Amino acid sequence: MHWTDESGASYGHGMTPADTGASTTVGAASAVSVPDTSDSRMAPGGPGYRRMSLALFLAGVATFALLYSTQALLPLISGDMGVTASDASWTVAAATGGLAVFVLPMSALSERFGRRTVMTASLAVAVTVGLLVPFAPSLPALVALRAVQGAALAGLPASATAYLAEEVTPRALVTAIGLFVAGNSVGGMSGRVITGWVAQEWGWRIAVGVIGAVAVACAVAFRLLLPAPKHFRAGSLRPRVLVRTVRDHLANPLLRRLYAIGALFMTVFGGVYTVIGYRLTEAPFSLPQGLVGSIFLVYLVGTVSASTAGRLVGRLGRRGALYLGGGTTAAGLLLSLASSLPLVLLGLVLITAGFFAGHAVASSAVGKTAQHGRAQASALYQSAYYVGSSAGSTVGALAFHSGGWTGTVGVGLLAVLGVVAITVTGSLAARRVAGTAAAGA
Repeated sequence: MHWTDESGASYGHGMTPADTGASTTVGAASAVSVPDTSDSRMAPGGPGYRRMSLALFLAGVATFALLYSTQALLPLISGDMGVTASDASWTVAAATGGLAVFVLPMSALSERFGRRTVMTASLAVAVTVGLLVPFAPSLPALVALRAVQGAALAGLPASATAYLAEEVTPRALVTAIGLFVAGNSVGGMSGRVITGWVAQEWGWRIAVGVIGAVAVACAVAFRLLLPAPKHFRAGSLRPRVLVRTVRDHLANPLLRRLYAIGALFMTVFGGVYTVIGYRLTEAPFSLPQGLVGSIFLVYLVGTVSASTAGRLVGRLGRRGALYLGGGTTAAGLLLSLASSLPLVLLGLVLITAGFFAGHAVASSAVGKTAQHGRAQASALYQSAYYVGSSAGSTVGALAFHSGGWTGTVGVGLLAVLGVVAITVTGSLAARRVAGTAAAGA
């Protein structure tokens, strides 16, 4: 993932700073891992690429299945524990919040001990906690376990992105990232569908336990399949080095915009999918829990849109792809206001497609932009992303409690407007840089 700026870094695959909205320089490299740029890195059709793709796909499945395992079950948790929708939503917000807080420290550990080691340890802890979650005696205990689970999962997203940036050829990177994001969408979909039908027959606790067992299988397969890294160089755990790297990334205007875009996209997505179960189980739809869980099959659309993000960027440029993702998401939000179930489902399809496309484009752009400390750059993106998820879950539920589905949609539309405004700002910055360069020439 590497396009660049005035400092001379490469923009990748036919892109210029104007194409990407870049107007930035990255600070001096710190003592962190630097990927080998030789031809020995993995590429489609080459040795290890399929194993790597499947391993990280399964890691994505396990991560999202565990992270959002309670989301489709919130109405049942509310009924079982006698709590409101906003109270139950903390079982989602605690997990995503734990991930947001710990993703940066976990990325630092991956710089020192290796991406594969940290990802393996994170999955091991997360699946162990996942097997304990069904036995939570109260809502506070359930929220606490979910927070620990989210903190454990923090070792996956940033480490996986950094692993790909180091081990995969630049031309194949957006596609590889898209496959990992596609695994996230499959995990989110399968977790919600499975829990919906299992919970309808045996309750939410058994449903969450089943997801824990599925995640165990994914974790074992991941460790067996993932090729050992060949281009990792251990970095330092010194706090001063980490602080300098983080400061360099936060001083980069393009990275700041990408972090904000990820957070805003996830605010929409987190709010919609936290609340949609309540809307569909109430009048005028009154759907049973199994059918509500099946609604999450629309995640398949996200799998497709994420995996084709590379082609989308190739045709429209990064900014064009972000505009398309934001516009598609906004159209879906407006359609979901209808009282017709087919129109609501179409709205969810558009929201899902727009979100996953935007997320895949923004997350891959982070790795392309950062020329050092890629794990920290990705960690900052993931932190912002999951802060957006926690905010969306909480604010979306509060908006639903006070204003119904219209309130939740209003929150989502404001977030999409933020994405568009930030992308426009990037476009203007790129034009200024291009104009300055032309004048200098």
